[in-house]
Amino acid sequence: MELVNTPLGEMWSGRTRYAAAMFFFKRGEMDAETLEVYRICARLDHEDPLPIIRDRGVGREWLKRMGYG
Repeated sequence: MELVNTPLGEMWSGRTRYAAAMFFFKRGEMDAETLEVYRICARLDHEDPLPIIRDRGVGREWLKRMGYG
């Protein structure tokens, strides 16, 4: 869980969060729409994917798990 919460703005942090999200997706703990947001944000180290997930209306269970919303 630590890697999916890599602090914003650190070099390669977006890619780290995406790789961690892929782990949770492969385990069936994240849906494809939520993973897509992490993919889009992978090159944007300063972009927080959680508000985007919320705004798209996807990943409600993931947001609860992350304590967001």
